[in-house]
Amino acid sequence: MFRNIKDVLSRSTAMKASVVAGLAVAALATGVPAQISRSYADAVNVQAPQVPSFANVVDAVSPAVVSVRVESRVNPVADEDDSFGLGRGFDELPDDHPLKKFFKQFEQQQGHNQQQQGQQKGQQDNKGRLRPVAQGSGFFISEDGYLVTNNHVVSDGAAFVVVLNDGTELDAKLVGKDPRTDLAVLKVDGKGKKFTYVNWADDNKVRVGDWVVAVGNPFGLGGTVTAGIVSARGRDIGSGPYDDFIQVDAAVNRGNSGGPTFNLNGQVVGINTAIFSPSGGSVGIAFAIPADTAKNVVATLIKSGTVSRGWLGVQIQPVTKDIAESLGLSEPNGALVVSPQDGSPGQKAGIKNGDVVTAVNGDPVKDPRDLARRIGALQPGTKVDVSLWRDGKAQSVTVELGTLPADQNQASNDDNSQPAQPPQPSSEKALADLGLTVGPSDDGKGVAITAVDPDSDAADKGVKEGEKITSVNNQQVSNAGDIAKVIAEAKKGGRTRALFQIQSNDGSRFVALPITNG
Repeated sequence: MFRNIKDVLSRSTAMKASVVAGLAVAALATGVPAQISRSYADAVNVQAPQVPSFANVVDAVSPAVVSVRVESRVNPVADEDDSFGLGRGFDELPDDHPLKKFFKQFEQQQGHNQQQQGQQKGQQDNKGRLRPVAQGSGFFISEDGYLVTNNHVVSDGAAFVVVLNDGTELDAKLVGKDPRTDLAVLKVDGKGKKFTYVNWADDNKVRVGDWVVAVGNPFGLGGTVTAGIVSARGRDIGSGPYDDFIQVDAAVNRGNSGGPTFNLNGQVVGINTAIFSPSGGSVGIAFAIPADTAKNVVATLIKSGTVSRGWLGVQIQPVTKDIAESLGLSEPNGALVVSPQDGSPGQKAGIKNGDVVTAVNGDPVKDPRDLARRIGALQPGTKVDVSLWRDGKAQSVTVELGTLPADQNQASNDDNSQPAQPPQPSSEKALADLGLTVGPSDDGKGVAITAVDPDSDAADKGVKEGEKITSVNNQQVSNAGDIAKVIAEAKKGGRTRALFQIQSNDGSRFVALPITNG
């Protein structure tokens, strides 16, 4: 039989009161103050493996990392067309307009004030005054004051100030810069002081997943440390033919440019140069120039102030799987020559459009970027053995490299077609299997594309009306009959695709189209 809960609680409460009262009486009888003792559980303490601290690395490398303040010469406002920044258009106001009268008086007064200031400052204002225009990061690579940063940090500067991690400010001079790799070298005079400096890491030992530490000057805050891992290698971000960036997920922001990313041995793995960010802040995708690239460029800049690169002088494009099949290549590797520039080292050596560069000095070429890096790493005047794939056979030529022009990345887009042939009278003929309708070109060079079937492979590959076909399988064509003849030869040889050279206003390119139908 269940007991009444109220009676049970009442008896329990009475018993507790009796016990407490008894304890109090006993305490008073002995002269000891009455205390009620309570026991608590121990605080949470989890025994788990501890993540390695970066503190030792940071302590060692921080003195070598600096902030770079860039100053540019600003012309006096009196020398500018819009003298006082008031905005153009006031001269067009009516003469009796109050604003025109006001601004005219203001300009006269400002002109008088600047004339007095100019007399006091002498010739300094004639040359312009230095104003801070940018901030970035950098790091020492020698005890006598050579330091590395990004070209885009210093490119607009007339004077440079280096701020050490202890706040010391030192003037620096520009030793050299290389826009193509976005690297620059500065030099400070420490008046006998020896600077803490860092060494380069070995690129071959950098692995995806390795811990890295970035140190720099984000948003002008001074020495700031972030950590992450190497996320990827060999990234191409479209900044130039020498793209080969290390991607890291350490927080890198504006002002980190030119700063180093270290491994846990305190060696420079890369130089922070770009971020991917829809917001402008770090989203965990940053790109660094690899140590090996930076080491070679920096050494050249210190030695000569500029970087001279070898030049082949050919326009190139990737070899896709379709193109490889059309040319009889077993693998889609190498760089397809679209056009050699007139008078270039490549043309003089006999390289032709439609050739595939497969190796340089026996080292296989993976793609156009790989070829550009290999040629660019060599000195002008160097003789190199260039392996080619031409007309289904391997060949080689010896090229004496030229000097890469200052305004060129790889080669010119100049057309290198055969001399013009007189146009042949023929009506437009639909190459139905290819989805193309063609006709004579206006200049007699190649075959004009007058229509493209939107459901065809040609349309999918970006072939457009108004462009023209200059060659098929590296054979010059001047009418639809020439195209049909080359395609028939390709089919007879067991090919399933043909390589079309397409000329447009943007230049020339190769497109592989299927020829199995029909």
